[in-house]
Amino acid sequence: MYSAETKPAPTGRQAPPQVSPGGLLARWNPDETPAQWHRVLTLVADISLFIGTRPLWAQAASHRLVVAAVVSLCYASILVTGVLTLVVRRGRSLARLDLCVLVTALTLAVCGLVMSHPGSDESVLTTQAAHEFLAGHQVYDRPWPWLFGHGVALTPTMTGGYDFTYGYPPLALMLTAPLLWVGHGAVPATMVSTGALIAGTVVMWRMLPVPWRSAATLACLGFGLLPTYARLGYPAILACALLIPVVVGWPRTGLGGRGDIARAACLGAACAAQQLPWFLAPFLLAGVYALRRGDLGARAAAIAVGRIVGVAATTWLLINVYFIASEPRAWLSGIALPLTQDADIHGQGLVGISLYFTDGSDRIAWYAHASLLLAAALLALFVLFVRRLGPAATVLPWCAFYVATRSQDGYYLLMTPLWVAAAITAPWQSFRTAWQPRPAFLRGLHRRGAQAAAVALLLAPSVAAVSLAATGSPPLRMQVVDARRTARTVTGLSVGVTNLGAAALSPHFTVTTGQGMSRYWTVTSGPTTLAGHASGRYELRPPDGTFHLPRAGVRIRLRAVSASPMTLSSTDLHLTPTQP
Repeated sequence: MYSAETKPAPTGRQAPPQVSPGGLLARWNPDETPAQWHRVLTLVADISLFIGTRPLWAQAASHRLVVAAVVSLCYASILVTGVLTLVVRRGRSLARLDLCVLVTALTLAVCGLVMSHPGSDESVLTTQAAHEFLAGHQVYDRPWPWLFGHGVALTPTMTGGYDFTYGYPPLALMLTAPLLWVGHGAVPATMVSTGALIAGTVVMWRMLPVPWRSAATLACLGFGLLPTYARLGYPAILACALLIPVVVGWPRTGLGGRGDIARAACLGAACAAQQLPWFLAPFLLAGVYALRRGDLGARAAAIAVGRIVGVAATTWLLINVYFIASEPRAWLSGIALPLTQDADIHGQGLVGISLYFTDGSDRIAWYAHASLLLAAALLALFVLFVRRLGPAATVLPWCAFYVATRSQDGYYLLMTPLWVAAAITAPWQSFRTAWQPRPAFLRGLHRRGAQAAAVALLLAPSVAAVSLAATGSPPLRMQVVDARRTARTVTGLSVGVTNLGAAALSPHFTVTTGQGMSRYWTVTSGPTTLAGHASGRYELRPPDGTFHLPRAGVRIRLRAVSASPMTLSSTDLHLTPTQP
């Protein structure tokens, strides 16, 4: 175990520090009494399996008694494991209980898939894309509007429409294609994502040091969080599973051997499954270069990183080659869709300032600019201070989404197993000898002040961009002139709209009662484009013909969005249900 005070690393080129995969807990004796933290970790992983198990059992007990019986046995396993975890006296015995917790979690994950596999917009799109792929038809840039509605969520865009096309790299659909025979709807896609989560959990469990293995069960299957996303068929689950072998012990990457090839191939495959790994890859590659340059020199580090990039790129190209050859323009448009589709603003990040706390902004696009600026700044800071920030390589990329126009929490939580894997296998000792660029102004007598100034300077552009977006004014002033309604419903609105700015806008209207954006209302009359400083009257009709008023006290917001420029205007509607 490393002591609290570590000797300074000797200068000059040297071999990489011998940090075990277990970080600070490098030695484990199966015959010794296990550490108390190991017991607690196993117990917490065991307890986490209770979450969501009762609804699963209740659902199964009504019509699938075999599944209900299996879930009941899982309850027994959780209870017995909890007792034994606190009383066993050897590390080997506790390690076997870690395996028991894992098997119980895997069993519950399979039971959950059997009982609930409704899918989501992402899974139905993946399944449809798989059908088209097998039929030899074009996959990308093809709308399939009939898949949506009836419980399948829509992705509204700032242009007033919805995105009905497949917008992910092709690995998920290629893995789904052989399973199309197993069932209708989104079942094949949910099986792929759930299978990927199970496989990723087992791989992570096996790769982690023995005392830490229950952390894999806890992060991947505990609390019922990621299994729920897997049953919804999210391709990001597949990407996360492929990234697990890349991230576990990643500071050893670049030393050569089959391990590097396997990690690079998994990185390329992850990038071919979903777009989120695209944001993580630069941090890992920059970290590998810094680590290898610190112990092998600049030329050897460049060769090592080049080899990894080459294998990853080759893997990515092999997965994409059919689509590049058969539909190059549509393929490129499809995999870039999340970045170009102008989806409505949504999420738990700073965009909520304009969405909930003010009446909108005429500078919404600056949230997107802030996200790109923050991502670039975080990467630059990571390179400059890799010895300090190296252990956070798997967390830093997702911070940029907090200021984006789409800042939903799925961008963070779907990759949390990677946080745990890095915390265990990439301790700070791994980065003691990493190379850090040191410009002259960072090496002076006042280097701490210079470093703080560098951090502030790099983060300032994103802060300024967020400030511009959040302090923008709503460009449209809206006033309800007439509401056609009954006691508890609204069938139409007449809205007077004034464009307060100089730019012409094409507004699209919706009425919301909660988080996010609802379906657009139909404009039955009114100008398509409202010139600057002009006024107009719009007749609006609910998308289903009727809008049901919520209970008293619920905030009702009339919103108008435009795509070019990207703006949001909102106003409260004072409509309450009345007694018939």
